[in-house]
Amino acid sequence: MDRTGSSRRTFVAGAAAATGAVAVGTVGLGAVPAVAAEPAAAPSVAVLGGGVAGLTAAHELAERGFRVTVYERRALGGKARSMDVPDSARGSRRPLPAEHGFRFIPGIYHNLPDTMRRIPFPGNANGVWDNLVAPAEMSFARTGREDLRIPLPWPGHRPAELTLDEIRRALTALLDTARSIPLHEAAYFVDRFLVFLTSCDERRDDTWERTPWWEFLRADRMSYDYQRILAVGLTRNIVATKAEEASTRTVATLLEAFAFNALGRGADGPLDRILNLPTNEAWIDPWAAHLTGLGVEFRIGWTVRELAYDSASGRIGAVVAEDPQGVRRTVTADHYVSAMPVEHARRTWGAALRAADPQLARCDRLETDWMTGIQFYLTEHAPLLAGHANCIDSPWSLTAIQQARHWPSRDFSADYGDGAAVDCLSVDISEWDRPGILYGKTAKQCTRTEVAREVWAQLKAAFNDTGRTVLKDSALHSWFLDPGVDGLGTPNPTNEDQLLVHPVGTLHNRPKAATRIPNLFLAGDYVAVDIDLATMEGANASARQAVNALLDLTDSPAARCTVQPLFRAPELEGLKRHDRLRYRLGLRNALDVG
Repeated sequence: MDRTGSSRRTFVAGAAAATGAVAVGTVGLGAVPAVAAEPAAAPSVAVLGGGVAGLTAAHELAERGFRVTVYERRALGGKARSMDVPDSARGSRRPLPAEHGFRFIPGIYHNLPDTMRRIPFPGNANGVWDNLVAPAEMSFARTGREDLRIPLPWPGHRPAELTLDEIRRALTALLDTARSIPLHEAAYFVDRFLVFLTSCDERRDDTWERTPWWEFLRADRMSYDYQRILAVGLTRNIVATKAEEASTRTVATLLEAFAFNALGRGADGPLDRILNLPTNEAWIDPWAAHLTGLGVEFRIGWTVRELAYDSASGRIGAVVAEDPQGVRRTVTADHYVSAMPVEHARRTWGAALRAADPQLARCDRLETDWMTGIQFYLTEHAPLLAGHANCIDSPWSLTAIQQARHWPSRDFSADYGDGAAVDCLSVDISEWDRPGILYGKTAKQCTRTEVAREVWAQLKAAFNDTGRTVLKDSALHSWFLDPGVDGLGTPNPTNEDQLLVHPVGTLHNRPKAATRIPNLFLAGDYVAVDIDLATMEGANASARQAVNALLDLTDSPAARCTVQPLFRAPELEGLKRHDRLRYRLGLRNALDVG
């Protein structure tokens, strides 16, 4: 939802009053004919979905003179948005800020930051991009051991002062982790990573796409810490994908990009970046305002039901949608960009449309899983760390970050809630099908309250385990679980905001942005782009590709969108060419000893 109720009502009211850009009629009562366009009128585009992909497509199209209307069933920003905790504000304060999951915008992203630079923000020379800040550290939070805290230096970074106790704990954690992964296992992992780094694209797209990450690492033969840190910690906790099923190509490509980012190669900025305000305040609301200024119209509360395919013309003839009152209407435009998540988009594709373009039917093979956020509001600042914590031993694969310390322009207790909460601990739950430690049930089997209590117990197990009480029950003010999750504790739980996951073979089922239907284009994190993960970067890049396909189809003279690929180290290209020859001869990579 939008940051305040009044801003949401403004969008809805403006949408209801909007006319002209796209014709709308009531189904069953006769479609209202579109107003005849002036000869010089720009083509109209209906963007179906107002998440990162939809807003990016609207942004690029509006800058190129198209008439754009965005249809969004809930709220602009999609899974990236922040939202208000209902009935949490007191006095003149804002409601407590909540979200689907904390935002993470690493330096490997290039396309999304480019868009952010083009969104004006008061006082910022580089627009919304200047609202990105870099946490000083991250950690692997171990249960029963000292947490491994890893500094994340960047130019201009001023490390926090350390006490002798903090230095002792850091060294203890480092030595403990180094000792827990045998030297030969660490060496083997490095060798496997070098194999991937020097693999040609053909081997990556074929062999490594069909090989699970767990198998690639020979994790079943290795120690517990090797499995939890190097196999599970890089898959389940980060991208909600099971290491036993995840494509090696997907996981290792991410690891490769982060390694180069850490080395300062091909990076837009520091390894880890977050926003310095709640997402809607820092990004989504300014974006919507900017797009409105460019002439984009928003229709909030509209649910797309079907893309009506006209077999005679081979085009989309109209879109069937329900308005905020539940009345079925037809929406017509010159072009359509489907920017909904794949689990929602594919419900709108009928048999005739799927037959017209088989890549749409292949999207049924794409898999989604649950990765959902919960926020804990605290009455005391917990001494955790200045960055993300990966609780790699937690059954539910938790990751977390304290947010208030990264929002310097906000006094949390003075600006949000009832004045008692001073911080927000935002947590992502990546594993929903494994029993927890408190109730012995999976997250899906728990009620919402049981989920909150179980997550809190797992956090305490990770942070309160080495002689310090970091998280206190007495400091817990309240909690908020993503409202997209419903039916918890019943036989049929549901999640409106799922995450595309990448089991082996997924690459070959991802569609292109251009379809065989001349006026239909696809945008979303499931569309084939250079970064094949469910990311905001992927959503942004796919929208740029969709706009470019539309421009190409219409022979538009407008400049094409820049689509920045992941960094490729020129030093490795010779080794990849050598590996391409070996691959075509049926030989292993030269460094692959099995």
